[in-house]
Amino acid sequence: MNLFSIGDIENLTNIKAHTLRVWEQRYGLCICKRKDSKHRYFDDEDLKQILRISWLYHNGFKISQIASLTTEEIKSRALGVNGNSATQEILINRLTEYAISFEGEALDDVMEEAIHLFGFEEATLDVFFPFLNKLGLFWLTGHIIPAQEHFATAIMVRKLLLAIQQLPDPASSPNTRRVLVFSPVGEEHEIPLLFMRYMLHKNGVNVIYMGKCVTPESLSFYCEEHDVNELYFHLITNLTKSDINQYIKLLSARFPAKAITCSGFSCKGIQCDLPNIRVLNTGTELMAFATGEYD
Repeated sequence: MNLFSIGDIENLTNIKAHTLRVWEQRYGLCICKRKDSKHRYFDDEDLKQILRISWLYHNGFKISQIASLTTEEIKSRALGVNGNSATQEILINRLTEYAISFEGEALDDVMEEAIHLFGFEEATLDVFFPFLNKLGLFWLTGHIIPAQEHFATAIMVRKLLLAIQQLPDPASSPNTRRVLVFSPVGEEHEIPLLFMRYMLHKNGVNVIYMGKCVTPESLSFYCEEHDVNELYFHLITNLTKSDINQYIKLLSARFPAKAITCSGFSCKGIQCDLPNIRVLNTGTELMAFATGEYD
């Protein structure tokens, strides 16, 4: 069983700690447990209940209405929040609960709902990526086991691979962009790479997909034998603790004639003015890069 502090609950549900305390005192909702030391804590079931309350609250229910419902009624009403009224935040919270509980069918249903409401690209950028970030926060604070993250991401990977397979092959011409897509050694997250592969492929780009944990030597070996215009990588968790600026300089020196583009949380600290390096910081920039409109 996982134990959460009130600060954890605030970060994971987007409900302020002060608001949680008011709800507890005034309405008897979100009641915490206390250790012998009097410190507040919440368990897995508490988190699920607060996520459900959050769904209803952000979907127009007054807190006094929610307080009048039983635990089962709150669960039933929360599961009924769907269709056109489901916001991105609600969908993210629902995905989070189902991932924690290993409910694969429900997880898949919510992903399909997000795609139906927002389209594949917007659902990925505004629902699936924030959901992955939330799972990462669970993992970093020790409140989620790797199996739960792998369980959720495996479902998402299947959806991305299916979407890629359904795209027509891009036409080949001397002017076609040829982009090698990879992640550095130590980066295990593949979903952002697959999404960029999908977006590039959809926009007629010839994609060379090398996947995750690729060494500079492997990049050099391929580029020496094949024609590649650009390199793209995504870095979320720099688990090797290597200096990202040094890594960028290494790539720039090794491939001076190629445009090198990167994105991801760990790339936000890049500080360099190398002419062949570009850093994408927003979803809009990611989409512009995929369509060839990013300068």
